[in-house]
Amino acid sequence: MDKIVRTFDYKKLLRILEDTEDRYVYEKVNLIPKEEDLLEKLTSYVNYNTMTRKSVLGIDIYKYSSYEQFEQTLVPFLFKILFVETIEMCFRNHAFFFQKYTKTEIEEHYISTGDGGFMIFDTPLHSLIFACNFAIVLRTYNSFHFYPKLRKIIGGASLRYAITYDTLYYFDTSHYGRAIINNARILSKDNLNRCIIDQNVYDWFTLNIDGLENLQVLTIDEMANIYDLQGSYDYEILKESPDAIFGKKASRDYGILNSDVLKIGEIRSKESTLSVYNIHLQVAIKVERTSVKRMITISLGNLNTSHLL
Repeated sequence: MDKIVRTFDYKKLLRILEDTEDRYVYEKVNLIPKEEDLLEKLTSYVNYNTMTRKSVLGIDIYKYSSYEQFEQTLVPFLFKILFVETIEMCFRNHAFFFQKYTKTEIEEHYISTGDGGFMIFDTPLHSLIFACNFAIVLRTYNSFHFYPKLRKIIGGASLRYAITYDTLYYFDTSHYGRAIINNARILSKDNLNRCIIDQNVYDWFTLNIDGLENLQVLTIDEMANIYDLQGSYDYEILKESPDAIFGKKASRDYGILNSDVLKIGEIRSKESTLSVYNIHLQVAIKVERTSVKRMITISLGNLNTSHLL
């Protein structure tokens, strides 16, 4: 990835703790200690204000528990093969946008939940492109074009998506932070299989492309000039590998045909409030596997604007 995820080291934190206070304190009278010295050292080490933002794409198989026991056992395997196939499609169809990644890196940054998981990317654009390709792979599976025998055994699948953009850090072999926490909150409250984004994602697209609605009219050259991509991306890749969604000219024949966004409410938890938006993209991509080319059109999310649970 282009930006390094902030890492907190357990041994360094423990050393700060042990240098500042004793592990156990037993006195005849219990006293609440003054914590200013420890707080100062922890604040200096964490340095929260310099923590970079990352985009998290959360995907969840809807009503996983409703599958029969045998089929339910195979659902994590199904999600894995859909995930791996999506990675292949992203590198084949969007070589420019994913040039900063490796297939292994995306898999290593994937946090599995069994019936879905969380993927970590540098920008909301990467998360959105990955979600579009995941929806394409899912459609090929549901329509008996991708492992059709497995499709008949397990049955069809329906997914819900969430994209967030916030702070993230790495500690003790796992990722933590508001980007993941908020993503999980969104997914848990949606029962209509939508694609929901938080305020930060909405603001990112507004700042960089004047709003999500512009996705249906922007060319690859305009998308490639987004601020977060400028200067560090190799533009020569576009000459050799054109993008499957964004063309050299705006087109209604393929790519993002429609892009709709609408605020649907707020999620309140304790003292924090999270504004959320429902997005709906209609995407057409030419899928080429074996010797067959096929244009597949999907909807990422849907137009249901009901509030979250």
